[in-house]
Amino acid sequence: MNSSLARTLRSNPTDAEKRMWRLLFPFRSQGFHFRKQAPIGSYVADFLCHHAKLVIEVDGGQHYTLAGQRHDERRSAFLAGEGYIILRFSNLDVLNNPGGVSAVLANALDRLEPSPRAVRKT
Repeated sequence: MNSSLARTLRSNPTDAEKRMWRLLFPFRSQGFHFRKQAPIGSYVADFLCHHAKLVIEVDGGQHYTLAGQRHDERRSAFLAGEGYIILRFSNLDVLNNPGGVSAVLANALDRLEPSPRAVRKT
């Protein structure tokens, strides 16, 4: 079920998800490969770097309701238990402050190991 949900989500990205994908693209040259709408257990991560064990979530308004916050807490607990680091950004941050989001991403990725298969340019 999560595979079909992930496919549906990949084919209908929000404007914030489209922007985030563009923000993540430069990090590929540093050895970080991201997937969009990737299933992990019974959840689907907005963006996932398997090797670095990093999940990036782009949160719309539904994440700020009580039900959304409870769901996110369960989800975050599961992902953390699987060894993933979770970064969350609001849609507004991604759309209105892409420089700040990129800076947070760069800081987080500086602390993580890129894929050993990545071709490093020297």
